[in-house]
Amino acid sequence: MDDTREQRGVEELFSGGRLVAVPRKAGRRTRLLEHLATPFRGGRGVPEKEVNARLGRVHDDHAALRRYPVIGGQLTRTRDGAAYRRTA
Repeated sequence: MDDTREQRGVEELFSGGRLVAVPRKAGRRTRLLEHLATPFRGGRGVPEKEVNARLGRVHDDHAALRRYPVIGGQLTRTRDGAAYRRTA
């Protein structure tokens, strides 16, 4: 799948900048999680409060959106849960 088609697939999940659906299909969900994790690149830990604020801008259930990329391997969480970091 080319980048344009993948991006369009992710964009279709949003309306007015808000996420309206979390895909059930694993491949599409993975593309969404990659998209959501993109701002966390750079290797620095992002405090949980900031993660919640960023994800809360796109969906009311920021806790689920924070959890899914950790489970999917796009983000790691510090042992104490205070900060999140983008994986490779």
